[in-house]
Amino acid sequence: MAQSAAAPVVTPISLKAIAPWAVFFGILMLVLLYFVGAEQGATSVFSGAGVHEWVHDGRHLLGFPCH
Repeated sequence: MAQSAAAPVVTPISLKAIAPWAVFFGILMLVLLYFVGAEQGATSVFSGAGVHEWVHDGRHLLGFPCH
């Protein structure tokens, strides 16, 4: 018995549907990059070393100097 496999239908996604998500994730990535790369430095938002300790290994992994 031969079965014919129909090709899956691919529906294109419009740019208007993707744009809000792209902006959201872009801003989220910039905030994460700030916390890993610059927080507890010259432009510190939070006092203390809590944020630095949470992202310390990420700094080294990405090549940011911290000490």
